[in-house]
Amino acid sequence: MFTNETKKPPLYDPEYVQWMRDELTYVGFEEMLTPESVEFHLNKRDDEIKLVFINSVCGCAAGSARPGVSLALQNNLIPDKLLTSFAGQDRDAVDYLRNKFLKDYPPSSPMLALFRNGEPIYLMHRYQIEGRTPEQIATELIDIFSKVCKKEGPSIPKEKYEQLVHAKACGQSIPINK
Repeated sequence: MFTNETKKPPLYDPEYVQWMRDELTYVGFEEMLTPESVEFHLNKRDDEIKLVFINSVCGCAAGSARPGVSLALQNNLIPDKLLTSFAGQDRDAVDYLRNKFLKDYPPSSPMLALFRNGEPIYLMHRYQIEGRTPEQIATELIDIFSKVCKKEGPSIPKEKYEQLVHAKACGQSIPINK
């Protein structure tokens, strides 16, 4: 099924964006680095609520989205599984995610999506993130978590969350990978 012998290289030096990945894995996200990983996690009919965050170097939107989702995961109800792929980095995984599981929606990064049984049940596109504070994003996510999630939160203890340092740099200053 997956015979992609021409793996797309990352657009940015992975070292420059690692802290953007770390910000999400710190609060409990698991990275989906390959199409196989996307398929494994999303093509299950297990009734779990899966939050997928398409990460981005965009400082304006992703710089609010990452802190917003991290704050929302301090809620008392959270998704069963937290998953992420990085646009421009995990290019094959993101392409597969968009083409198979988000084919009816325009590409967007950053983007947040809740899935149940392989189908999106909620989306927050970049245009819905831009210009909003992390607190505004968290409030919207907490509202939807409270309606569809059953797993008890938070994703990490409050003491650990309070030690989280959010990435604030604009992606335009990150050099293109050569």
